[in-house]
Amino acid sequence: MRYGIVFGGKSFEHEISIVSAIAMKKVLKYKPEFIFVDQFKDMYHIPYKKMKSKLFSTAEYKKFDKLFFKKGGIYKDGFFGEKKIKFDMLLNLIHGQDGEDGKIASVFEFYDIKYIGPRVEASVVSYNKLLTKIYAKLLGVKALKFQKFSKNDKVIVDDYPAIIKPARLGSSIGVSVVSCEDELEYALDVAFEFDDDIIIEPFINNIKELNLAGAKIDGKFYFSTIEEPSKDKFLDFDKKYLDFSRTKKVKKADINDILSQRVEEAFKTVYNTTFEGSIIRCDFFIYKGEVVLNEINSIPGSYANYLFDDFNSIIDGVANSLPKSNDITVDYAYVNKIQSIKGK
Repeated sequence: MRYGIVFGGKSFEHEISIVSAIAMKKVLKYKPEFIFVDQFKDMYHIPYKKMKSKLFSTAEYKKFDKLFFKKGGIYKDGFFGEKKIKFDMLLNLIHGQDGEDGKIASVFEFYDIKYIGPRVEASVVSYNKLLTKIYAKLLGVKALKFQKFSKNDKVIVDDYPAIIKPARLGSSIGVSVVSCEDELEYALDVAFEFDDDIIIEPFINNIKELNLAGAKIDGKFYFSTIEEPSKDKFLDFDKKYLDFSRTKKVKKADINDILSQRVEEAFKTVYNTTFEGSIIRCDFFIYKGEVVLNEINSIPGSYANYLFDDFNSIIDGVANSLPKSNDITVDYAYVNKIQSIKGK
């Protein structure tokens, strides 16, 4: 299977996407084609050997071939006409806006391009933390209590300490822990810098956190190792940033089989049919003996390769069992019937 990796995008997580793509260079069995989307939404074909972070920070990427979408693929202009970029499957590796919000998935589907990543509906429920809470509740998966506020609302926090999060952002960007009302104003300024809506949850010291990645392949679930991430107060941006470049396998969390099964069952419920065609990572808390959903990472850093024993077999498996879209035939029968009635 030959992959094309689409990364970058106009997002606060743009640089993280670059780091994530570079990590995939070390992981995939075969050399992928790298397709970079810059902040102006222009696409460039990046040579495999040139995939280094400096290429993007210096804007040297602009010397490479520009790309464009056409039905069935991604193309560039060549000396003898248009040339199609050779890949069997695209990996959506745009973190945050443009990638996890469903925009690029819509483009792939419009142009009939096969891809691994969240479909539009999955992007909607996982990108917005408020909708994630609602989705979890509808499925019967527990989540922490929360408050939601918009930019012009008067914010009153029910309980301290609390954690303030932008509603539509990942990688702990704009997130703050506040212990009292005196710290609230600054935390709100930070969060509202990135989003017009915020989520406030209780901050629970020393809560046990477990991360599990997985996918459905031919109707069967395949799971990664369950990881208990190391953290201080919480997994801040710097720690999560390092996660995006990880390729070394992790140690299994020190939990019993019963708890492992409960986490896996919660994952299955969240994944459902909604996330078919993607490899996701769910972050759970163990709170008062219950498995509680924290976040759904629909495009985890470097596809959470470090959690799997055999990542290449997982990604190939997903590529070979993508959800099928309805084949709609437009035959104009209704229009023809109207014309026939009118005698035209």
